[in-house]
Amino acid sequence: MINMTQPKLYPRGKILWVRFSLNGEVIKRSLNIEDNKANRKLATINIIPQMLLKVHSGEFFNNEKTVVPTVDEFIKKSFDMHKNVRKKKTHDDYLSIYRNHIKTIFGKKKLDQIKPSHIKLWQNSLLEKGLSPARIKNIRCVLTLMFRDALEDEIITKSPLEHVKVPRILPTQIKPFSLNEVQEILSNSDGWLKNFLATAFFTGARSGELIGLKWEDVDFVNKEITIKRSIMNGVISVPKTINSIRTIDIIDSLYPFLESQFKLTGQKNTFVFLNRYDEVFYDIKRIRDTFWKRLLKKVNLDYRPIYHCRHTFATLMIENNEDILWVSNMLGHINSSMTLSRYAKYVKRSEKQRAKFLNGKFE
Repeated sequence: MINMTQPKLYPRGKILWVRFSLNGEVIKRSLNIEDNKANRKLATINIIPQMLLKVHSGEFFNNEKTVVPTVDEFIKKSFDMHKNVRKKKTHDDYLSIYRNHIKTIFGKKKLDQIKPSHIKLWQNSLLEKGLSPARIKNIRCVLTLMFRDALEDEIITKSPLEHVKVPRILPTQIKPFSLNEVQEILSNSDGWLKNFLATAFFTGARSGELIGLKWEDVDFVNKEITIKRSIMNGVISVPKTINSIRTIDIIDSLYPFLESQFKLTGQKNTFVFLNRYDEVFYDIKRIRDTFWKRLLKKVNLDYRPIYHCRHTFATLMIENNEDILWVSNMLGHINSSMTLSRYAKYVKRSEKQRAKFLNGKFE
C-alpha cells in the first residue's frame, strides 16, 4: 500500500518544483517549467494528476531514476564546463585544491551521499592541519561550483554546503613598514634584490606584477611603468582585474633604483628582474622564502609578508596627503573608496617625517 502526501508546489530559483512524501521518504522533483501563475495552474490541473497516476502504477520511478555520479566523476565535468571562462592559473589552482584537499575525502562518494555533517568534519580536519579560514573558504569554492552544477543538471535537489558556515575569517592584520624600516631594509640589501624591493615599496605593485615586469613596460623618458602581466606558479597571465592593467608613475624615489637595475638586466631586453641564471622568477615564493625572510631577520624585524610592501606604499602616500585618486590608480583599485576603506585606519598623520619619502631622500 502506498502512503503518499498531497504534492505541493514550490519555487527553486525561477523553476517550479513539486514536493511530496512517499512511504516516509521526501520526494522533490523539478517540473522543468518557469514558476508563474499560468504554469502553477497547469501543474495543478494537468501535471500533478498525471504524476499521481504514474506514482501508483510505478511508472514515475522507472522514468525518474537517475544514476548519481561520484564526486570524482562529476568534478571532471564541472572543471571542463568552466575551463574556458577561467584564467589558466585559477583552473590549475582548483585542480590542485581538488587533488590535495578534496579527492581523498569525497572522491568516491556519490553526490547525494555527502551530508552537512561530512562537510563540517572535513572543514574541522583542515583547520587542525593548520589551514587558515580564508584558505578553507577558497577550497570550498571548488565544491560550491560543483554542487551548483549538479543542482542545475537536477542530479541533486540541495547542496550540503547550504547549512554549513565557512569557518570564521578574522580581518587581515596589516602592519605597514615605517619609513625608517624601509630605509633599513634597503640599506641592508644590494643588487637586484635592493632594486626589486625599492620598486615594490615605491610603486605599490603586486608581487606577481613585479616579477612579470619587462623592460618594454618601463618608460624612462615619461617616467611611467605599464602593468599588463603577472606571474604566479610559472604561469604568465593578465593581472588580477581589469583595473589592474594600468600605467603608473615612476616617482623620484624609485628612479635611481630602476637605473641601477637597467645596468644589470636592461641589455638583455627581457624581464626586469631575473634570477642568477638570467631566468624569470617562477613565483614570488622563491623570493619570499629565501631572500625576504633572511633580510628581515638580518635587520631584526618581525616577519611580515612581502605583500606588505604594497600596503606600505599606500599608507605612506595617503598619510602624506597624496591625491587619493592617484594612489588608487597606482594600486589598480576599482575606485578610491576601496583604497580608503582598506588603508585609512592605518594612517598616522602625526609622524611628519614620512613626508621625506616624497622627496626621494633618506636622512
